Amino acid sequence: MDDREFTEWAGGCQRALVRSAYLLTGDLHRAEDLVQEALVKVAMRWPRLRDGNPTAYARQIVVRDNISWWRKRRDLLIETVRDTHVRAHEPEVALVVRRALSRLSPGQRAVVVLRHFDDLTERETADALGVTIGTVKSQNAAALARLRTGAPELLDLIGRTP
Repeated sequence: MDDREFTEWAGGCQRALVRSAYLLTGDLHRAEDLVQEALVKVAMRWPRLRDGNPTAYARQIVVRDNISWWRKRRDLLIETVRDTHVRAHEPEVALVVRRALSRLSPGQRAVVVLRHFDDLTERETADALGVTIGTVKSQNAAALARLRTGAPELLDLIGRTP
């Protein structure tokens, strides 16, 4: 394995992966753990991944591992918004976004984060989640409808009306 090449790649994408994982989980420590595990899995497969899209592969691992974690614990009452982890330039905006995302199911949250925060296409989102484009479209529509009715403060924040 080319350690320098992997290290440069990991250093270049780690911050974006942690941001996405944090939006998915609402927990900075869990987000960092998910990214660390994804980087280890990419490192183990680096010779096969380096010429492809290792970032997409890492993102897919983060999303799938988070969904697996959530499924194992969905019977527990989990508070996903933790005010102590606000580290954005605009804490109020970060808090509104995190509260809004916490109202979505893990699948809907994954679609919203990948489509609207990571700016992936429907195809890229579908590939990352291992689902069809139709599923991405329906999850996105359901999530946006839920946000329109359940998180009007988010719409107020961006200047849209429900």
